[in-house]
Amino acid sequence: MKKILIAEDEKSIREFITLNLRRHGFSVAEAENGTESLKIFEENKDSLDVVLLDVMMPKLDGIEACRRIRELSSTVGIIFLTAKTQEQDKVFGLYSGADDYITKPFSVTELLARIEAVYRRVKLNKEILNANSDEIICGKFRLSTKKRAVFCDGQRIDLSQIEFQILELFFSKPNRTISREELLNHVWGESYFGDDKVVDVNIRRLRLKIEKDPSCPDYLTTVWGKGYKWISGE
Repeated sequence: MKKILIAEDEKSIREFITLNLRRHGFSVAEAENGTESLKIFEENKDSLDVVLLDVMMPKLDGIEACRRIRELSSTVGIIFLTAKTQEQDKVFGLYSGADDYITKPFSVTELLARIEAVYRRVKLNKEILNANSDEIICGKFRLSTKKRAVFCDGQRIDLSQIEFQILELFFSKPNRTISREELLNHVWGESYFGDDKVVDVNIRRLRLKIEKDPSCPDYLTTVWGKGYKWISGE
């Protein structure tokens, strides 16, 4: 059974989400603030597949709760619930380690579609973790599909599952331009109907982790008007 944690301080919204998810076969745990959500996650991190976090919560806001949860797990799916519409708020959420966000008010159809998309990625990651070891070598970088990890000169780079999937695609097609649409389809799925700027945010976040100078990247380069390219140096 799919297991999900909902952290939402507004009881009516939390109960509405819980009711609809249970109707669709989810096992649901509930938290009414950020501190409680972190405690529940720590106790159940091996069984939870997806976490829904409201951005504005008492005791510990969703952004900080997301950062702490991501430190505990690189594979769990995280989706923000937010009433904010400003572009910068969405970007902050994605930079803190979230996979996606849903802006209030939202329909049950949209909620389920976003959760299912993230859940499919989580399930795929778990299946790959149990598969035979496999590696992709790209210059000084080494990607392990078994460990779901990337290493540079032997040092592990701390990546989210989204970042890992993006690099996995680039490493499989070095020195080839990959469009934003191809990245969306590969990582978020063809049914994704959120903001395609999610790609650009994750590219910027990746550059901060792998580039010496993120503003002038040596590896993950921009091909203006077309997409992005990984320069393997080989």
